[in-house]
Amino acid sequence: MTDDDEPKAAFGQWLMAQKDRSELVGQLAAGAVVDRRFPRTGDPDAVRKHLSAMQAEGDMFAAVDDAESDWLSA
Repeated sequence: MTDDDEPKAAFGQWLMAQKDRSELVGQLAAGAVVDRRFPRTGDPDAVRKHLSAMQAEGDMFAAVDDAESDWLSA
């Protein structure tokens, strides 16, 4: 089995692992780690829906976009 055969981590799990990054993605991830309702196994749309329900600031939605690009290229 090659690395390409291994399943990709769920976006929510991958995002939480980014908590030590210094930019907005890191801030979003740090918040996700302490948010008991964060969709840990969710996809980027589930995270956006959660942020919308939490009335998050627009910067956090931009951070999801950036994180999604990074996740897809990982």
